[in-house]
Amino acid sequence: MSARPLIVRTGAFGDVVLLTTLIHLLHARYGSPVDVIGADAWTEALLADDPAVAEVRLLTSRNTPYALNPSQWRVARWLRQRGRGPVYMCDNHPRLLALLRRGGVRQEDMVRRPIEDEAPGAPIRLWPDRWLDMGQRDPASLYPTLAVDAQAYRLPSLVLGDAARNEYRQWKQAKSLHGPLILLQPGNKRTHKRGTVATRQHPKFWPPESWAALAGAIWQDLPDAQVLLCGSPQEQSVLEEIRVAARNDPRLHNLGGELPIPRLLALIEDAHSMVSVDTGPAHAAAALACPLVVMFGPASPLKWRPLGPGKVVVLRGERGDQSEVRDLSAAQVISAWRSAVAADAGDPHSNVPARFRESDPVSAPDPSNPGDA
Repeated sequence: MSARPLIVRTGAFGDVVLLTTLIHLLHARYGSPVDVIGADAWTEALLADDPAVAEVRLLTSRNTPYALNPSQWRVARWLRQRGRGPVYMCDNHPRLLALLRRGGVRQEDMVRRPIEDEAPGAPIRLWPDRWLDMGQRDPASLYPTLAVDAQAYRLPSLVLGDAARNEYRQWKQAKSLHGPLILLQPGNKRTHKRGTVATRQHPKFWPPESWAALAGAIWQDLPDAQVLLCGSPQEQSVLEEIRVAARNDPRLHNLGGELPIPRLLALIEDAHSMVSVDTGPAHAAAALACPLVVMFGPASPLKWRPLGPGKVVVLRGERGDQSEVRDLSAAQVISAWRSAVAADAGDPHSNVPARFRESDPVSAPDPSNPGDA
């Protein structure tokens, strides 16, 4: 029987970054690249240069009935042609399970994410730790595996190829971006879907005036820094509000619509640091060892905190799952950014940039969680 593992995870941008923990663990255990069934183009773009990944197949929707979704037809046909192997089912969605049955996947070849993982009262754990546990389980069918240290694969990681780096360098030169590059990520996929009014009401919204104050503090410390506002084409107008709040300083750049995923990853790899709301690019920054400050609203950092080999500072309000990003003051975020990029006094590695030092995540206590103290 084939031992090439398959992972099924139809997640968002950040979900795919976190999934690299499972991908790299299974690659090591089975000694074979991993196939992935995912959702939307970001899955393919994030994993394109990773030697641990063999094939990526995309579903445009898992909710659309099978008869109306050609992407499901293609995946089912590919599964039948692919043959047997261990299948790690990360989404317990009925339509996905039905799709795997159509593709001839056998129950005994599957490892499913425990349903009790999401049960009320279940312990809150970081996603990489969940994937480590799942990746050490074997299907009922016997497939040969290698003995590996699972903890060695706990931190998510992303791989960039030379083509992405070369294209980024050409773009950077054309934009005349010199000096330290500090990235600001004000939005996520849910904050800017329904116009300005809905955006300002979203719990992950942080006011333009606060972003502008942060940019001012960055220039106070690093006068030659270029501050880059990152976002999707739909977010350009929101990013422009921040530029206006910063009095259109020429060192502040609106990059909404200019950052396809390969270029975004190369930019993050090259950047001095990033400040972000809780969203996918923040997970990419952690995975690429870019010093990071990430601001959380109601979502618990105990489950969603970015992990990576660089320094990660997590901020959250004092109201637990009632917190909003707007609860955080500009002064708090400025202090956190300075902490993320500063070499610790007395640190034997103080002459080594923070991005190359060991992960040192810091999180404000979550008063809604007795274990977060």
